Amino acid sequence: MRLLRNICGGCASSADRESRVERGKFITIEGIEGVGKSTNMAKLVAHIEAAGHRVLRTREPGGTPLAEDIRDLLKDRSDEPIPEIAELLLMFAARSLNVNNVILPALEAGTWVVSDRFTDSSRAYQGGGRGIPLETIDRLADWVHGDVWPDLTILLDAPVEIGMERAKSRSTPDRFEQERHDFFQRVRECYLGIASREPTRFVVIDTMQSLDEVKFEVRALADQLLGDV
Repeated sequence: MRLLRNICGGCASSADRESRVERGKFITIEGIEGVGKSTNMAKLVAHIEAAGHRVLRTREPGGTPLAEDIRDLLKDRSDEPIPEIAELLLMFAARSLNVNNVILPALEAGTWVVSDRFTDSSRAYQGGGRGIPLETIDRLADWVHGDVWPDLTILLDAPVEIGMERAKSRSTPDRFEQERHDFFQRVRECYLGIASREPTRFVVIDTMQSLDEVKFEVRALADQLLGDV
């Protein structure tokens, strides 16, 4: 499983290496609406904490006060349309705040970070869904967070019609949730395409299984990372 590379500059002495806090692990949970990200994230965090690690939970867009304000702009239904490129740039503005003010400091302090969405969401939603070239998104990702990529990305997958039905039962749809079936179909296909191209980081879990089966698979993935510590 691919580990985060050390992005700190310069060379360290042997004494420095011995005293350095071991970097935390970074796990992200991805998927279309209604696949159970929040439920499984809570179970994952509890399992890692039970193993004795500090865990920081975050989400995207969001994670800091300013990033949460951007989240509100992106998700609220408004009379003013948001162009695709503006949506993408707002996503990465929020991500820059989250990475620099929350995620990276936590990882460097040895805390594990579990995030509800990260850059793969931009690839899937603004790339697959909106049609922005993935090369453009990846250039922004390189600029905004460089080597800060997850150690593990869990993609919770379900057919679009199932996810949409589950999402509709929760609350009034936000600006993204009100999109049509074909939009989410493109998002799902993009997610699965990314996962197939990056198998060392991604694991796809079929959420059409029972909740217990999904929970078991999520815990097994966490145990694999815990075993690497």
